[in-house]
Amino acid sequence: MENVVSLPIKTLPIRTLMGPGPSEINPRVLTALAQPAIGHLDPAFISLMDEVKESLRYVFQTDNRLTFPVSGPGSAGMETCFTNIVEAGDKVVVARNGVFGQRMEEMAIRLKANVVTIDDEWGQPVDPEKLEAALKANPDTKVVAFVHAETSTGALSDARTLAGIARRYDCLTIVDTVTSLVGSPLYV
Repeated sequence: MENVVSLPIKTLPIRTLMGPGPSEINPRVLTALAQPAIGHLDPAFISLMDEVKESLRYVFQTDNRLTFPVSGPGSAGMETCFTNIVEAGDKVVVARNGVFGQRMEEMAIRLKANVVTIDDEWGQPVDPEKLEAALKANPDTKVVAFVHAETSTGALSDARTLAGIARRYDCLTIVDTVTSLVGSPLYV
C-alpha cells in the first residue's frame, strides 16, 4: 500500500484553560475518553445512555423521560430546541441581554417566527416585569426564550421566575444553560 501515510502522534502543550470553553478536563474524564468506542446499538451503549439520561434528569430537576444529551457545541443544542419547537408564524418572545440572547433571536427569525424582543442592558439579568408585559401584550405567544447565564456578560437571570411567568401564559420555554448548568441551580 504505497498511498498509506504514517503520521507521528503529536504531543500537545499542557495549558491552563481559563475561558468559557473549551475548559479543563478532569483526569477521570480523560481516562474514560480513552476507552474503546462502542456502537450506538450495542446493549452496553444503550445501558450507558439510560444512565446519562437519568443523570441529566437529576441535573435539570425534571422527571421528563424525553430528556437526552445533544452531542455538539451549545449552539447545536439551542438550534435543536428551536427547530423542533418553533414553526413559521409562531410568536416567540426572546430576551436579549447579551450575545447569546441575540443568537436566539437570529435562530427564531431564520425559522420565520414572529419575534418579539425584550431588551435589558448587557450585564443585567432579564427583567421579569418586561417579560410579563410582553406576554400580556402578546397573548398568542407560543415560546419564551432566554439565556440563564449570559456567557458574554456573566449576567445570571432568575430562570424559575421567568419560566413561571411563561407557564402562566401557557408558553413553552427554551432556556440556554450552557454556562450555568450544574454550576448554578436551575429550576424551571
